[in-house]
Amino acid sequence: MDLRFEPDVEAFRGRVRSFIQGNLPPTWIGGDWESDHQQPEIADAFARKLIEQRWHVMAWPKQYGGLEASYMQQLVYNEEMSYSRAPSGGAWAGVQLVGPIIMLNGTDEQKAHHLPAIADGSVTWCQGFSEPNAGSDLASLQTRAIRDGDDFVINGQKIWTSSGQYADWCILLARTDPAAPKHRGISYFLVDMKAPGVTVRPLTDLAGGQPFNEMYFEDVKVPAKNLLGELNRGWYMAATTLDFERSGIGTVAACHREWDDTATLLRKADVDPGIRIAAVRLEMAERRIEVEVGRGLAYRVAAIQSAGGVPNHEASASKLFGSELNQRLANTQLKVMGLVGQLRYESLYARMEGRVSHRYMFTIQDTIAAGTSEIQRNVIATRGLGLPRN
Repeated sequence: MDLRFEPDVEAFRGRVRSFIQGNLPPTWIGGDWESDHQQPEIADAFARKLIEQRWHVMAWPKQYGGLEASYMQQLVYNEEMSYSRAPSGGAWAGVQLVGPIIMLNGTDEQKAHHLPAIADGSVTWCQGFSEPNAGSDLASLQTRAIRDGDDFVINGQKIWTSSGQYADWCILLARTDPAAPKHRGISYFLVDMKAPGVTVRPLTDLAGGQPFNEMYFEDVKVPAKNLLGELNRGWYMAATTLDFERSGIGTVAACHREWDDTATLLRKADVDPGIRIAAVRLEMAERRIEVEVGRGLAYRVAAIQSAGGVPNHEASASKLFGSELNQRLANTQLKVMGLVGQLRYESLYARMEGRVSHRYMFTIQDTIAAGTSEIQRNVIATRGLGLPRN
């Protein structure tokens, strides 16, 4: 295994670092889900710069305005952006989820209408998949879409919708044939979030933020032209996407930055010497080793993709390890900082902008969102280790 990046990839990493240093002001805080909306002027200005570089769509095919960047270029870009806590511009769902599915399954009209707006950042999207009783078993969803002339009428509820309160459009799965087996009666829709009957209610999490939402659809009329792909084939489209880099390096890089900031704080002379005891040093060392393990798992996924392979259980291992590392690190941060670690950003005495208490509470969702740890372990067991399903 070659543990070195190609010279052009390392050169690109240098360009990304220089770009971030030159365009992200010192007043940017970052580090949590809602930072883009807490400092919108900074986030918007940075997003415009990304759009000029086309880096936010670097993995898109050139015919749709992308750069067709290699997996390793995507890897180092995501690593540097995450380590720097750089704002995403709110375009993640549109770029990573919506754009690819429209490229693969959309009509010419749908591509012409939606792809340019995603690429220039003028329209944001959210994902309407999960329901109160359909999370890991998503195919059990009950939201209904009934054909009525030139429209479909949608009724139902979605939950855990990331940034739904800010989105202009939504990709939505709804059941169009209740008599069919559950995987075969689902269709895929593009829904205008401003349509009458759409209600979005932010959910306040333990950390006091509102990254997730519940959405209600009451007799929402969606033009039939907004059906994506074939009727009743939505499940199979949802399971496919363009083959972007999916190493999970962003979580590991964020952990690396948090570890670095914590270590810097512990070295300061005014820190209580009681937190420098051997147990604290050992726990910090364990977390630092785990950061490197997580980095190795993430790099492995991108390396498999670069070699033309399709990572499966390897991606699940990276996601699982990164999610649980994030929780362990937040626990370590709170432990080593003592009582001051519980202070929020509002306090004059808070350290590290009060991020530690927020992280400790927010990371609880890490082992649930984007595929639970139980699901990831099942994938590793069955597809990686060849263990029986039952």
